[in-house]
Amino acid sequence: MKLSDFDFQLPDDLIATRPVTPRGDARLLLADGEATCDLHVRDLVDVLGAGDRLVLNDTKVIPARLSGERSRESAQGVVTARIEVTLLEPRADGCWAALIKPLRKLKTGETVVFSPDLSAVLDGVEDGQGLLRFNLTGDDFDAALADAGAMPLPPYIAAKRAADDADKTDYQTVWARHKGAVAAPTASLHLDRDMLDALAAKGVQFTYVTLHVGAGTFLPVKVDDIADHKMHSEWGHVSAQAADEINATRASGGRIIPVGTTALRLIESAAKGDGIAPWEGPTDIFITPGFSFRIADGLMTNFHLPKSTLMMLVSALMGTARIREIYAHAIAQNYRFFSYGDASLLLPKA
Repeated sequence: MKLSDFDFQLPDDLIATRPVTPRGDARLLLADGEATCDLHVRDLVDVLGAGDRLVLNDTKVIPARLSGERSRESAQGVVTARIEVTLLEPRADGCWAALIKPLRKLKTGETVVFSPDLSAVLDGVEDGQGLLRFNLTGDDFDAALADAGAMPLPPYIAAKRAADDADKTDYQTVWARHKGAVAAPTASLHLDRDMLDALAAKGVQFTYVTLHVGAGTFLPVKVDDIADHKMHSEWGHVSAQAADEINATRASGGRIIPVGTTALRLIESAAKGDGIAPWEGPTDIFITPGFSFRIADGLMTNFHLPKSTLMMLVSALMGTARIREIYAHAIAQNYRFFSYGDASLLLPKA
């Protein structure tokens, strides 16, 4: 298929830069087979039933965006340069891979100071990414990063406004546990504790898995034939308990509904035989039309960027023509798009 098959025109004013509060007041487009209904996230309590299982990604977003200063001696004295850093992932040798702007103004061995407590030395450059070695490790590093760092908002929000303290709560799920993501599983941002309690009282069950969402989730697709696209890799974990819970729900006839494309990609990566098995490691699963879903019976997700891998994923779930109808309806009804936008619940025909 061609990249243009997943394109659409989105009015700029439908790109959300702040979430709706309370979280359950966000709108929810229910696409149940060929039927389309306009609801709110709080209405999930009426849509889902006893025996359904939501699969939730419990990754925790780190405040991965840092702004610092590099100083260098010159014939004119000390000169400084502003350096912007987005942390990507820790390496086994203790360094962090990072996007550094402007990388050309930083030499190997030079130090960037981010705060009185936090600094890093550029150890090297690899594939256009800097390798930073920080002056702190462990809990000391976490504390200094929490103080100096900002949440790594998606580019389409960051282009409109800077991250602030509100984002440290808004851009984090209420069940976030395992640190490591540099982007949030944003469909999950709609669910607060009251919503979880109401769903549990209805008999809906929850399973937690971990996929550390990487900055690669925002990388554009640059090939015309999507079969030529190389998917980014992200680390995930499905515990034995999580696999057992999902398999038990499948055996009893309940629906498995991941909340977010990250949770869906992970459980489909862990599919084995006629169920799901414990799993840990990197996944670069690329879900496009024609993919055979083995675990997920539906998906709760936000509205995605044109020509993105996530548009290809939802098209694989619902069918390309049906997704075009759903997105046309969402635009016509002024749904809010992307990470801080409204949600959809996609339930394909049985």
